[in-house]
Amino acid sequence: MKRFVWGRYWSVVKKEVIQIKRDRPSLAIALVMPLMMLFLFGYAVNTDVNDIKMVVWDQSATADSRELVQQFVNTHVFAVTEHASGYKAIESMLDNGQASVALVIPPDYARKLDRNEPTDVQLLIDGSDPNIARTATSNAQLIVQNHAMSMQGQRLQKQGMGELESPLSLDTRVLFNPNMESIVFNIPGLIGLIMQNVTMILTAFSLVREKERGTMEQLIVTPIRPLELMLGKITPYVGIGLFSFCLVLVVGTYWFGVPVKGSISLLIGLSILFLITTLVLGIFISTIAKTQLQAMQIAFAFILPSVLLSGFMFPRESMPLVIQWLGGLVPLTYFLEILRGIFLKAVDLTALWKDAMGMGIFCLFILTVAMLRFRKKIE
Repeated sequence: MKRFVWGRYWSVVKKEVIQIKRDRPSLAIALVMPLMMLFLFGYAVNTDVNDIKMVVWDQSATADSRELVQQFVNTHVFAVTEHASGYKAIESMLDNGQASVALVIPPDYARKLDRNEPTDVQLLIDGSDPNIARTATSNAQLIVQNHAMSMQGQRLQKQGMGELESPLSLDTRVLFNPNMESIVFNIPGLIGLIMQNVTMILTAFSLVREKERGTMEQLIVTPIRPLELMLGKITPYVGIGLFSFCLVLVVGTYWFGVPVKGSISLLIGLSILFLITTLVLGIFISTIAKTQLQAMQIAFAFILPSVLLSGFMFPRESMPLVIQWLGGLVPLTYFLEILRGIFLKAVDLTALWKDAMGMGIFCLFILTVAMLRFRKKIE
């Protein structure tokens, strides 16, 4: 077995640095693109549902009915945008998107309340968007129940019977993200996704570019080993990727207000491992593709499954077991656990070693396969 020669490795590093300096547009994209994507997706990827457009048909038109409507508005989940005078108008507004929810208050609403009789209000919900429909349903039920309890308590107080107390209460505490803001959950995931895509594409072109420029043959006739060549090619990009990662980390912390609660040094250390993994993945793609267009297509074919299977958009726990195993073949899956663990929960390596090990094994496996493919081409 031939030994690793540091001199040949450093020669490749110097050659790659010179090429990067000459290819300034690509360097600018590598540094600026992560910031642009973080700003764009940071505002776009928001699963919080607020100001659902609501149309109200208040047939009672009393202080009691207006108080009920105000209860909906006060939550900021609903926003009254229209008032209707019948079901036809409501159907028209739901059809053309003027409203997503319709609140129908019957004419005898206040009268029945005065008589202490049960009364019904109707909520019509546009179910074409399940996320909005679920949010509207759960919040509306909570609003009506709380309003009914409040009215019942006031009525009992007037009768001198004291406050109405529930025999059962639930003490709920939300840890790590007390306000349950989606941006707190999304920003760490976005940082991982952006860094994966940018760094992988950077090296996906490296060997292909050598082929297209006709310099691959010159490399092959030299005594350089596949490991020396590949490590030499990814080393400059590790520095570029780390600089970009620090930029998006600062923006995520100070612009979007998502601070890192855990160890910064641990986060940087594991991020370097992730960057090396995605750069090696790009090198592997480069050994498969024959042109830069093919390299781009293969890279995008990997990006889509990584978005869907890694837990970035959907919880992996709700996926079938086979799909969860497939998600284990994506390094982003492990890095998202690391990012969210350090960002939100301030956990240390004892809680993250399995994810770090999974990422390291994936990196070594892909590097070995890429070296074997490159050695085969040399032969």
